[in-house]
Amino acid sequence: MSYKAAGHRTVPIRHTSEVNEWRIADFREVRELGRGAQGRVVLAVHEQSGTPVAIKYLAAGAEVEDRARFAQEARMLAQVQSPHVARLYRLVESEQGTAIIMEAVNGASLKEVLAQHGALQPEAALAVLKGSLLGLAAAHAVGVVHRDYKPANVVVPADGYSRLIDFGIAVMAGTASRSGTPSYMAPEQWENEPATPATDVYAATCVFFEAVTGRRPYAGTDQIAMMNGHLLQPVPVDSVPEPLRPLVARGMAKRAEHRPFGAAAFVDELEQTARAAYGADWEDRGVRTLAAGAVALAALFPLTAAGLAPLVGAGAGAAGAGGAASAVGGAAAGKGVLASAGAKITIAALGTAAAVTTGAVAVNALDSDETVRARPTPTVLAGVPYDFGAFTLRIPRGWQVTPLQGGTRNGQPVQDSYRVNVPGRCTGDSENNRYDKYVYTTFCPGFAVLGPSRVEPENGPGGVSPNAYYHAAGDISHICPPDPERYPSARGVTRTRTATLPWGNRRALYGEWRMRCASIRGGDVIDVNVYFTQRLWFLPQSQIAIVDEWGVPGLDKVLAAAVWRR
Repeated sequence: MSYKAAGHRTVPIRHTSEVNEWRIADFREVRELGRGAQGRVVLAVHEQSGTPVAIKYLAAGAEVEDRARFAQEARMLAQVQSPHVARLYRLVESEQGTAIIMEAVNGASLKEVLAQHGALQPEAALAVLKGSLLGLAAAHAVGVVHRDYKPANVVVPADGYSRLIDFGIAVMAGTASRSGTPSYMAPEQWENEPATPATDVYAATCVFFEAVTGRRPYAGTDQIAMMNGHLLQPVPVDSVPEPLRPLVARGMAKRAEHRPFGAAAFVDELEQTARAAYGADWEDRGVRTLAAGAVALAALFPLTAAGLAPLVGAGAGAAGAGGAASAVGGAAAGKGVLASAGAKITIAALGTAAAVTTGAVAVNALDSDETVRARPTPTVLAGVPYDFGAFTLRIPRGWQVTPLQGGTRNGQPVQDSYRVNVPGRCTGDSENNRYDKYVYTTFCPGFAVLGPSRVEPENGPGGVSPNAYYHAAGDISHICPPDPERYPSARGVTRTRTATLPWGNRRALYGEWRMRCASIRGGDVIDVNVYFTQRLWFLPQSQIAIVDEWGVPGLDKVLAAAVWRR
């Protein structure tokens, strides 16, 4: 078996049947750096040139989509050219499997640096951010969004100039997919909206926050808490040194359009902020501090530990951006036997256990740094398509949609909300003629689709919050579904479930509330033992919600098959 790189000779591939693993010929494996369910990463040496490399193998039994994703990673990386991103040497595809041969970066991950040293001095945190941002800027310049910027994917070599690695879930700008690492995912990633360079800016700022404070911006032991933090909670700038607060606030703005558009623009803001706060020599001081911190972890440097490279560049700090190349094992950047075979690409040989794992990771594993990969495309259900503005639902025949009137946004009338009645027994007046086109619920079974005019508190009646049940304070319906003579009570409400559920290819905050009904007599509210369950799906970024107080059968499946238009 062999493979042929474009314009180069055919290279044989060895297969080791005893351990059911294959190896690429002409490379001597030194040691394994990481192993996951569907692959492994090894440190190897090119036998002809002596150049150390990292080889990322995808297992022979990997699924077709895993092979395609692996090849996509190589294609993305091949477009990125920067001394702050490691190089790709070759993509190898064969019947035995797929592998990427990459430059081996001799350094420690920022994750290891922070674990060992805790919070960094501001100048060092700014320096590590700048170096990796320059790598991101090169990616953004060719339309690539990394989507998984995190401490494990930033490597600090002995010269102190950080480098960006692992483009395993990178996409072209504008691609929508809910992939990333939860602790650093931008709001638009949580809701599966298109990724842009501003998505990477958000993640980089989260990492910067962690580097300068010693903790992540939003802690959470479950997926709801983590999602709420990134979508709804204020940016915790009070924990950041005062001169850096505007930088963090801009980089972590909830809406992508309020952040710097991309890494290059963010670098400009970073440099202006750093000079004003810490003087013209801030970067030299920061790089020296980073170098010292990285060298203290030299036992983790893969090439040094294997005896393949001396510890060089420590405390340099004066080599400029080009100093990043000095930390690479073997030939200098752009030279040597391997460089002639391919394009520029990057990955480091550290922190590879996560990079080699290709299977899906549960989103609620929030205490780990595992990458969450997008879920499969929703199944298309049979039914009648109905356009709800931002998305389309296929609703069963017999469901009737009523556009709701009376909504306003920014003082202007809008029509962005709907009530959907479904077949079933009505408990009261089935017509509601006077208010039918204004209320979110009636005496007949159904649910409501609420747009921004009713979700945002400043526009609509009551507003929607992921931490509370929906109570339409200005909605005159106020119906207790089981008993038309009663009204929903604000007392005795209990949340019985929280989760995130699919709404097409997005994930919605979901809650169930046990609601109590009450009678009104002579102006007094008297609670009675009549209850119903309110189900609430909510997308905070889109400001769209679904409210179901009738337990509509199959609604969860209908929503899971939604198709978003934007």
